[in-house]
Amino acid sequence: MTHPQFTQPPSTPTEGQATRSQLAPSGVIKFGVAFAPEMSNFFVVKDGDGQPRGVTAELGKALATQLRVPIDFYVAPNSGQLTDALESGVIDVAFMPVDEERRRRVDFGPSYFVLQATGLVRGDSGINAIADLDKPSAKVAGIANTTTIRGTARALPSATIVSSETVGEAMEMLRDGRVDAVSLSRDVLALYQAGIPGSRILDGHLHSAGIAIAVPKKRPLALSYVSAFLEDAKASGLVRKLFDDAGLVNDKVAPAESTN
Repeated sequence: MTHPQFTQPPSTPTEGQATRSQLAPSGVIKFGVAFAPEMSNFFVVKDGDGQPRGVTAELGKALATQLRVPIDFYVAPNSGQLTDALESGVIDVAFMPVDEERRRRVDFGPSYFVLQATGLVRGDSGINAIADLDKPSAKVAGIANTTTIRGTARALPSATIVSSETVGEAMEMLRDGRVDAVSLSRDVLALYQAGIPGSRILDGHLHSAGIAIAVPKKRPLALSYVSAFLEDAKASGLVRKLFDDAGLVNDKVAPAESTN
């Protein structure tokens, strides 16, 4: 992917020391991203030097440019670890799927994408619909401590939910027959389907959630700033450009939200 150049960042609220003190209290914006073997609109991949590359990393760079501070990336294997790091103040900003449990721990701004989670199954599984997974004998892998695994557990109360730390580990479980399905966002599953010959993505969805920008609690100026930034990034076409540059031409940018 060719990295976009942000020579004209989107406009944001008036910058000031008070905002910087909440958004980048160390003088460097500590930005959390989630890593996986394949790039999606949420997961980044790593370059040869270990630096993250992908939609969320580029949005982080644009935010740092707009704020006029350096950026330091915190790369985690899943969004659950990003939530922990954000709540504890280890990082200042991150993107992650929204659910009520996370709302109690961090503050969310607008979403840039709305995911729909479903299941990926092997071709020889005999599972043809989401309803086929809701039985005690079915084992469904999800990523530990994430919105998707919690939504999957609610949607499939009879199934056995198996936690995995990473996307790669969950896919290995499916390949090896240790689970019957992997529950992830439909757009992410499409990236891994070819690696499991004969596998199928189930119709319908287990749950949906916005992937939103988030900051620690009790940082109202930071929340206002990043909310306006993301809405401007959507309105200006920046998010659309990042999706397209990453080859995610079929992914739809979330609609505008009020930042008041």
